[in-house]
Amino acid sequence: MRILVGCEMIYELPQATPIIAMLNVHASRVSDLERPDYLTTSPSVPLQGYRDSFGNWCMRFIAPAGTFTIRTDTIVRDSGNPDGQGGDAPEIPVSQLPADTLLFLLGSRYVETDRLSDIAWKLFGHLPPGWSRVQAICDFVHSHIAFAYADSRPTRTAFEAYEEKIGVCRDYAHLALAFIRSLNIPARYCTGYVSDIGLPLPHAPGDFAAWIEVFLGGSWHMFDPRNNDPRVGRILIAYGRDAADVPLTLTFGPNTLTGFKVVTEEAA
Repeated sequence: MRILVGCEMIYELPQATPIIAMLNVHASRVSDLERPDYLTTSPSVPLQGYRDSFGNWCMRFIAPAGTFTIRTDTIVRDSGNPDGQGGDAPEIPVSQLPADTLLFLLGSRYVETDRLSDIAWKLFGHLPPGWSRVQAICDFVHSHIAFAYADSRPTRTAFEAYEEKIGVCRDYAHLALAFIRSLNIPARYCTGYVSDIGLPLPHAPGDFAAWIEVFLGGSWHMFDPRNNDPRVGRILIAYGRDAADVPLTLTFGPNTLTGFKVVTEEAA
């Protein structure tokens, strides 16, 4: 299967503004690209690429005052199979975890394990450890939070999502991460493209999405507490501790986003 992915963002900037963009397909999928997903801007400006501390690819540049557009697109070759399931993958004792997973046991900006630990153990501590317990957490989060795009806000934390019972995909991910980390299981926040391929019409407008990966049985496994069902064409852009680590764009100055378009669809 060939999947067209890409985005366009249009900003109005009152002054020259440094920007960091994290919009390129993750290195783990680069071999699946039919062409490089170069980031382009209008007007054109010099770009400088680098990898952040998690290995995500970032582009930094200075956008001039006025209307400024960022674009990227590519075609990704995909198996066309739905997301896999991990079956009986076990939890790994903390003493045996690889050192590079330990960071993903800790609380972070939006994932307050200190405020949700007691709740996590009361809700899920009695369940058999492993894949099924993580899935039970995702089932709970999926039913506990009502999707409310109009009520989204960038400052909502996992604890606030638990209390308010509303949110968008990042809130589902943050709450699931808080519960899972509280049970001493490494878990990380992921952002990227999730398609509606194979789902009944009509589809909602394209958008980026958030999900999680959990370290079980010696490897990372995908869970999606927002959709909570297998999808075709899930394409990773970046991962980190929470949404603060992987903003699509980070602007260092006042700005207004006046245009936003995301495409993820099967290519002819």
